[in-house]
Amino acid sequence: MRVVVAGSSGLIGTALVAHLRGAGHDVLRLVRRSPAAPDERGWDPPAGTIEDGALAGVDAVVNLNGAGLADRPWSGARKQLIRDSRNVPTEVLATAVARHGVPAFISGSAVGYYGDTGDHVTDESAPSGSGFLADVCRDWEAATAPAVDAGARVVLVRTGLVLSPSGGLLSMLRPLFRGFLGGRIGKGTQYMPWVSLDDEVSALQFAVESGSLAGPVNVTGPVPVTNAEFTRELGAAVGRPTPFAVPAPVVSAVLGELGRETLLSGQRAVPKALLDAGFRFRHHTVSDALSAAVGT
Repeated sequence: MRVVVAGSSGLIGTALVAHLRGAGHDVLRLVRRSPAAPDERGWDPPAGTIEDGALAGVDAVVNLNGAGLADRPWSGARKQLIRDSRNVPTEVLATAVARHGVPAFISGSAVGYYGDTGDHVTDESAPSGSGFLADVCRDWEAATAPAVDAGARVVLVRTGLVLSPSGGLLSMLRPLFRGFLGGRIGKGTQYMPWVSLDDEVSALQFAVESGSLAGPVNVTGPVPVTNAEFTRELGAAVGRPTPFAVPAPVVSAVLGELGRETLLSGQRAVPKALLDAGFRFRHHTVSDALSAAVGT
């Protein structure tokens, strides 16, 4: 298959390109500068343009665009950037998919769509929740409408917290835990919908190759865990105790809305659509995923 990947320079995109090529697919990367390699094609999302011929003969487009959610405080300007960096590229790609008759559009989203679900097991049939992240995800997914209306097979990839050896969440937590500073956040009862990087990219490949998978798809590990359970397992993986706890009021006072939505709330999300479609996870438990990610 010929696959176009937008957002190919990020943690997930870099791994996905290598994974797809390893499976024998022809992969083109959309870049926001002058193309400098044979596999690159130029585009300019704010201008709504994609290089002529970039989508010719393409079987699927994968959209992984979006500024980081938790790497900077949520000022008004940052929140607008978070929205625009998702909605604008997604609408441009969806319109191009519709115009060129591309059969499949695999577009990023997040389990933040559901808001804080507490202890409730949450599959893809659950409604959208409340809060900034839920609003972002609803608009992000709605931006795929041109492709949906054109009859493309659209997959909305609601990703959880990706566990990788070389970036993402663990790049921030690992030094703290190895320095004996690891601990639960607040009560620790909030769920952390984790997924290993290996399973993330395998699920994206599965979505690309599937002829029938469509609509919202939770890409999370099959056994969700609470923050307290995650803390204990990460401590075990790095060989450190986890005696500390950061009180919820401190998180809220220091990080405000960002802390409340990303650290003090969560989703007990399960990957029902993937499992029903026959996808097999490599890492079934957070212990498996963390051991692989930290090299134990």
